[in-house]
Amino acid sequence: MSQLLTLSRAARLIGVRRGALQGKIRSGELATFEGMVSAEDLQRAFPQARLEDNSGLERLERIKDAAFAQRMRERLLPNAEVLAARLTAMSTERAQVEARLEHYRAVVEELQGKLRALGGSASPRSGAAQLLDWLDRRLARVAPGADSGQSRPLCIQQDFLRIMTAHVQLKPSGHEFFVEGNDNLLEAALRAGLALDYGCSAGSCGKCKAKVLSGQVQKTRHSDYVLSAAEKGAGVVLMCCNTAAVDLVIEAHEAHGAIDMPLQNIEARVKSVTPLAEDMRLLHLQTPRSNRLRFLAGQSVSLGLPGGLPASYAVASCPCDDRNLQFHVRQRAGDAFAAHVFAGLGGADTVHVEGPRGSFVLNEESSRPLVFIAGDSGFAPVKSLIEHAMALESAESLSVIWIAAAENGHYLDNLCRSWSDALDDFRYLPLTLQGAWSQEAVERVLPQALAAHAGLEDCDVYVAGPAPLTNTAEYLLLERGLARTQLFVNTLES
Repeated sequence: MSQLLTLSRAARLIGVRRGALQGKIRSGELATFEGMVSAEDLQRAFPQARLEDNSGLERLERIKDAAFAQRMRERLLPNAEVLAARLTAMSTERAQVEARLEHYRAVVEELQGKLRALGGSASPRSGAAQLLDWLDRRLARVAPGADSGQSRPLCIQQDFLRIMTAHVQLKPSGHEFFVEGNDNLLEAALRAGLALDYGCSAGSCGKCKAKVLSGQVQKTRHSDYVLSAAEKGAGVVLMCCNTAAVDLVIEAHEAHGAIDMPLQNIEARVKSVTPLAEDMRLLHLQTPRSNRLRFLAGQSVSLGLPGGLPASYAVASCPCDDRNLQFHVRQRAGDAFAAHVFAGLGGADTVHVEGPRGSFVLNEESSRPLVFIAGDSGFAPVKSLIEHAMALESAESLSVIWIAAAENGHYLDNLCRSWSDALDDFRYLPLTLQGAWSQEAVERVLPQALAAHAGLEDCDVYVAGPAPLTNTAEYLLLERGLARTQLFVNTLES
């Protein structure tokens, strides 16, 4: 029987996103068996995929790495203990398979003997004689590549991947992720876009508890938090202090929406202020290692300086890097916080962060294609959503329509074009109003853009920007037949 693979493992093996596999399954081009696919069916569905060329996957990984606030993330081998545990587990499996094969060989040989005994006294056309003839012919047939030295590349790649990475399944959600290099379980889960419960990330608070249902973990750091004897006996571990020695199934709590995100107060340090345009700055804040911001992509926080009124800003970075927070700060009359940013905040300054707030978040239960419509700095929450969607790898395709009031308003145009160039299923359309925000101005550009997007009613659409954009987009989309449950709107100040 062909080897069965999880969708996450299969997608990684052939260098596509999980959403592409789900599209093949929905169209009937790829069969599933209890949520898994066979290696043979996978190669038939993607005959053009060359397993030694995972350039598409590598491009996606580079984009996901860039979501970590440009932090260089070194790709390391697992440590010696983890490698030894994985090799031992694979050796044990191989020994079990060889034992079963030896048992089957003995059964077949015994069956041959019994059929020969029955066939010796029967005519050549008897059932026993015909069955023996069929069995001899089948056994004489050599499996493709068995003696020719030609190995099945998918199986080899799968074995290599199992050594280099561990696959983790979360219960009860069924979400999956991979643990690479020296990542602990929490780091790997956050990188995959999962919203797990955690606190300090340093083994002190005990909030990131998980119960190991199957598999083996390896401790990566000391923890000050002490698990009870009952918890240890039940297989409870701290995800921030353990990695996956082999493939795991664990039980852990996940946030299922904005209501599960606690309100937090953090003093963050100004890491940098970078010009994006004449009236736009990228504010990069860094939280303490032991007090990171838990938030969902698309949410906002209040930012405040000592003695000043706080201002609300959408987080423009991915939750997968909860310590490095990015904000797009536009220079506006009457915005005291923005004035301080443009006046020159530096590394000695701290900013009070309170949040997160808002329900403009990704519907993670949906695998429909995603369409994002942003107006001016409405691109900030959209960027966070896009990077989160890339981490999840569940959407079939992603499209971005970015409308700016001025020609230079697409202040991260190169980033969007790099996404479009790198990913086959990413579409980017920049539009300009050539004037102030108004319903009439939006109606001059948006209807044509929506008309050019086929199958819009089968997508999830996220709209963020000034009221003229969100109001007009909502009316046009609902008129085109988009279900209200597939429309998510975030109205911002213009």
